Amino acid sequence: MSLQIVAFIAFGILFGLLTYSNRHLFGEGPSRPEDADPHDGPHGLALWVMICSLLWPILVFTGAYGAWRRARVDRAVRAHEQRR
Repeated sequence: MSLQIVAFIAFGILFGLLTYSNRHLFGEGPSRPEDADPHDGPHGLALWVMICSLLWPILVFTGAYGAWRRARVDRAVRAHEQRR
């Protein structure tokens, strides 16, 4: 059983390292706030990796939902522009 737990946490750490630069997509939406620091240093990375190590399944679902919503809006905008 401990192998599954270690694999779960290891995958979460890897997920956190890979998604750090796009972490705003999981909570804030497609654009970053104006006051967001894109390079908030090792403390920000460590916090994001710790969050992802245990919450990565939830973040995967919210990221997939956000991507679906953004794609739907993009299609609607393109359709509206073609009608003009």
